[in-house]
Amino acid sequence: MSTSSSSSSSNSSGGIGSGVALLAATAVAAEKKSTATTTTGRGNSILFTWFAGSLASCGAVTFTNPFEVVKTRLQLQGELARATPNMTKTYHNVAQAFWVIGKNEGLRGLQKGLGPGYMYQIMLNGTRLGFYEPVKGVLYNAFTGEPSAGQKAIIPLNVAAGGICGMAGAALGSPFFLVKTRMQSASNFAAVGFQHNYKNSIDGLRRIWREGGVRGLYRGMDAAMMRAGAGSSVQLATYDHCKAYISRNLAHRGLDDNSVGTHFLASMVTGFFVCTVMNPFDVVSTRMYNQKSGAGGHGGALYRNPLQCFYKTVSTEGFFSLYKGFLAHYLRLGPHTILMFVFVEQIKALGRKHL
Repeated sequence: MSTSSSSSSSNSSGGIGSGVALLAATAVAAEKKSTATTTTGRGNSILFTWFAGSLASCGAVTFTNPFEVVKTRLQLQGELARATPNMTKTYHNVAQAFWVIGKNEGLRGLQKGLGPGYMYQIMLNGTRLGFYEPVKGVLYNAFTGEPSAGQKAIIPLNVAAGGICGMAGAALGSPFFLVKTRMQSASNFAAVGFQHNYKNSIDGLRRIWREGGVRGLYRGMDAAMMRAGAGSSVQLATYDHCKAYISRNLAHRGLDDNSVGTHFLASMVTGFFVCTVMNPFDVVSTRMYNQKSGAGGHGGALYRNPLQCFYKTVSTEGFFSLYKGFLAHYLRLGPHTILMFVFVEQIKALGRKHL
């Protein structure tokens, strides 16, 4: 990323805080108008849903982080190198990569980046799950004059609400995703991509700050916002629609709106669609974050911005390079989606019952 691009990212990150604050204020007002998001207890409040989303996503990522490590390394392997018949690859597929990392780096290797991963999940999923219903209510009121509870699902508005919340969460959590990606790519046995060799999360944040200040911490945020915007718009809207469809058509089989089975089935379908849409953005995001800094600590040495990363990746490695690590991505995203939504629905149910 060039200096001007970095400056732009910095300005964007500076505006995110005020944007999220405005979003929160608007969402609170919408909550009061929408019967879908207002209850007499605290179980459905924005704060409780934010807490539920954060706790659920941290629980989910504890189990799925090893596949995130595998995915990161598969996406970085062969970066900007044209494929040749005799090209040497350390990681051949998900199962083999999982075995190689586990054998040579142990459980700690498979759980690299878990600490900043927790912080990123709190910022991303706390924000997007906590504000999804209120923001959806704002959009429904703006375009239909009625809260979402009084309307059938309007998919474009659900997609827009998911995208807005996902981009806001990605912007807030960008520094943690940056450190997480760089820690997960690091290996003394089989290095792929640039090796940053941070001792831990704090060391990583300190070194990034010394090298590039605020712009360094938020380098790659634009790619992360594209990634989360695409993923969230599909994930939240698809989950919403699938859950409603299952509970409407399979209630006679015990799959009502509050059933764990309903949440599980809706999450399985959702995970596949999200991974299909999100993987190209995920490859770009991983590479934008992991590249070494440019001269003087400004910008990136390989890519100035996400569009250039898309172009250089496809022109050098071919279109399907954007789907590197797809299976690892789904094996991470599918269970993560299932666990997160099952956890969050049960936490919210407990909140409605006891708060």
